[in-house]
Amino acid sequence: MTEGWTYQKAGVNVDLANTTVEKIKTLVKSTRRPEVITDIGGFSGVFCMGEKGGSHPCLVASTDGVGTKLKIAIHLGVHDSIGIDLVAMCVNDILCTGAEPWFFLDYFACGKLHSNILERVISGVVQGCQLAGCALLGGETAEMPGMYQDNDYDLAGFAVGSVLEDHLIDGHSIQNGDGVIALASSGLHSNGFSLVRKVLDWNHIQYDQVVGDLDLARELLKPTRIYVKSVLKLLKEVSVRGIAHITGGGIVENVPRILPQHHGVSLFKNEIHIPEIFSFLQKIGKIPETEMWRTFNMGVGMILIIEKSEIDKTLHLLNENGENAYLIGEVILDREGVKWND
Repeated sequence: MTEGWTYQKAGVNVDLANTTVEKIKTLVKSTRRPEVITDIGGFSGVFCMGEKGGSHPCLVASTDGVGTKLKIAIHLGVHDSIGIDLVAMCVNDILCTGAEPWFFLDYFACGKLHSNILERVISGVVQGCQLAGCALLGGETAEMPGMYQDNDYDLAGFAVGSVLEDHLIDGHSIQNGDGVIALASSGLHSNGFSLVRKVLDWNHIQYDQVVGDLDLARELLKPTRIYVKSVLKLLKEVSVRGIAHITGGGIVENVPRILPQHHGVSLFKNEIHIPEIFSFLQKIGKIPETEMWRTFNMGVGMILIIEKSEIDKTLHLLNENGENAYLIGEVILDREGVKWND
């Protein structure tokens, strides 16, 4: 493919998905109750347990899956870590509101139930819940022959947490000059794998192949990092103005979701620590740079927006608690969303 691979050529139409979400917003709003204080499109939904305004507790909920990363886990027969991904995708979204995850539920669907595989998947879910400090409250297992092939399975996760309404983080207090702090990802996390698999398959590269310094099986199945404990500790010491979980859409689509109107961010691309796996995939797939930044996290799993005077304290606390955190830019008065600087 001389012109290079894109997510759409790999079978995922992000633009259509975004347009469809806009179309269904009216349907979703028809179910609205007065306790709901967020609109569809945020990282998680917020349901206030009292009259709006004040110190009432709010329930925060999120649901997600792990996408076609499952295809690689199934192909390689490695089922232990994929459950961590499942938990991470949900609890990191909840964390964007400042909420603490309370409990998690899983849904496991398969063509034929293999108890040893289910046990290994759930062991990963348990590990993810331990990393997030939440309880695995239960789940559902569905055996559906004819819907899935015998060895195939799919996963979905559901998490609920809480935050006091006056502690809710929703980006409204973000101001010009605030610092933009990156928290390093562990790698690909759980996004863009339809493109990853297409690029590897096109180049006849096996998922367990070693290419140079890259052990692909290890890189492809690294679990999504869970940021809950380190960020919750930070919130006790620092007033965080915005949090974005960098998943599908990358930095360019996820950061604008938390910005007030007429605000953007100016980011220094060369400051971002990009793991080798991304450069490798871009090279062998001839993937345009804009497509890379729109599809993958590119080494940044979460972004925090902090008042300028608290940047140094924030970086110290995050790195002290095990994160690789660093400053990558600032908030600006701009309508462009993300403005890149070299």
